[in-house]
Amino acid sequence: MSPDLLDATFAALADPTRRAILARLTSGEATVTELAAPFDMSQPAISKHLKVLERAGLVSRGRDAQRRPCRLEARPLKVATDWLETYRGYWEESYQRLDTLLDELKATGGAGE
Repeated sequence: MSPDLLDATFAALADPTRRAILARLTSGEATVTELAAPFDMSQPAISKHLKVLERAGLVSRGRDAQRRPCRLEARPLKVATDWLETYRGYWEESYQRLDTLLDELKATGGAGE
């Protein structure tokens, strides 16, 4: 995935409304009207959020007679998860060093026991 698409994915995920829309789409396709129902905002406002999600490749729209259902496209989420996974080793090592330090402090009585 290009850096621009990764940036677009994280930018899209930065908004709680867009995250809620994606969460709703995990249970299946939905129209803009259906997606707008739980929010205190207009359908045009929801449509703007959907455009951001579409640009990031997280949502696609189909056509079913008069309906234009939105569906989740999870591939960009997998790519973002893979990118984040590269930092797991760093954090695990940092936590192991912290655990070692805490164990040493407990052994010497320096942890306030």
